[in-house]
Amino acid sequence: MKRQLTVALAKGRLAEKALEIFEKVGISCEKMKDKKTRKLIFVNEEQEIRFFLAKASDVPTYVEYGAADIGIVGRDTILEENRRLFEVLDLGMGSCDICIAGPASAKGLLESNEIIRVATKYPEIAKNYFYHKKGRTVEIIKLNGSVELAPIVGLSEVIVDIVETGSTLKANGLEVLEKICPLSARVVVNEVSMKMQHERITKLIRDMKGVI
Repeated sequence: MKRQLTVALAKGRLAEKALEIFEKVGISCEKMKDKKTRKLIFVNEEQEIRFFLAKASDVPTYVEYGAADIGIVGRDTILEENRRLFEVLDLGMGSCDICIAGPASAKGLLESNEIIRVATKYPEIAKNYFYHKKGRTVEIIKLNGSVELAPIVGLSEVIVDIVETGSTLKANGLEVLEKICPLSARVVVNEVSMKMQHERITKLIRDMKGVI
């Protein structure tokens, strides 16, 4: 008997969009559409595939450790969690950028060698960019809520955050100072699963590629 393929989906809009893609390639999971369900795992016996919903930041962990063969999650989470896995497909959903933002007056500080404070929900991405790409030392402050507040109240000079339209920045007198990288939803695969279930996984990826 073939082993069930396990797919971890980041909860919320992304999971809904991902399910639409799976349906287009002929894999359905009706039970997942029930908004009232308390279930965590959904199995399609016929197609030997099961899905589970997880917090976005946990999806790369489930995939790295093989609890899921495949994961669908935003690239910001992949970069932040920095797990060992294969990033195999860009779904092109939820496109945005991760940027350095702040008041216009902070532009000069980014060019100087002064140690500045950077507030962010993404300390790994910020560290990687400033330390490795720009080769400079900064003080990184991790926040969980609205990071736009940090430069306004003087907690930091700049922020590193996801920018979709830039309207929240604008409303708070901030602007994009530098783009770090583009983001969107990606398909990631466990390294061992890629070897053991190579044919099945590559076919699924090929099918998904054909419908996006």
